[in-house]
Amino acid sequence: MVDIWQQTLNWFPSDIQQQQFQTIYELILQANQQFNLTRITKPEEFWEKHLWDSLVGIKDLLINPQINLSIIDIGTGAGFPGIPIAISLINSNVTLVDSTRKKINFLEQLATTLGLNHVTAITARAEEIGQNYQHRQSYDIALIRAVSTAAVCAEYTLPLLKIGGLGIIYRGNWTEDEAKALEIAVNLLGGEIESIAPLNTPLTNSTRHCLYLRKVKETPAIYPRAIGVPTQKPLS
Repeated sequence: MVDIWQQTLNWFPSDIQQQQFQTIYELILQANQQFNLTRITKPEEFWEKHLWDSLVGIKDLLINPQINLSIIDIGTGAGFPGIPIAISLINSNVTLVDSTRKKINFLEQLATTLGLNHVTAITARAEEIGQNYQHRQSYDIALIRAVSTAAVCAEYTLPLLKIGGLGIIYRGNWTEDEAKALEIAVNLLGGEIESIAPLNTPLTNSTRHCLYLRKVKETPAIYPRAIGVPTQKPLS
């Protein structure tokens, strides 16, 4: 896949990074036999929907892999997009958050196996960590993929960002109605929509969107709201 990395992201992994990606794939397949991490298990599908999809959201950062950022991945699941990003941005600290302890246990073992000393994995809900003083307004980048509607994702990510920080929401299809709802939520949360980037995946030509939210002022203390409220009553 080296040529496709280069053509689509203007970047390609080193031999060590390619081996790390291969190790992720093998260990996830093993863990899948014990509990469900992902339904995506075919090699090319895994490459496109997990590895490539994770890195396309931060492709502008790949030109400077030595950059030092604080990054948090909310609802990381099997470690995407956080683990591939940690492999690519080796000087950035990456925090993985998921509410399922089994997944966090697996990710801690995975990070150790891969030698990713700059990765921390935490069992928590997004609503909890957004109100935790150790994490609130502490990150340069907050990532979230396939968790809920864009308005809910904004409520999960923006409280965690420093002023000037960037929230990146990974989506599939995107509509004008969703854009309007997101704009309402972002305005309440102290952010602004910087861009909505449409793209197509390189192997199956599937539609994807990356939504970029810039934190421009402090998020009001009431956000994120209590567990379950953002999904039940989205800010829109």
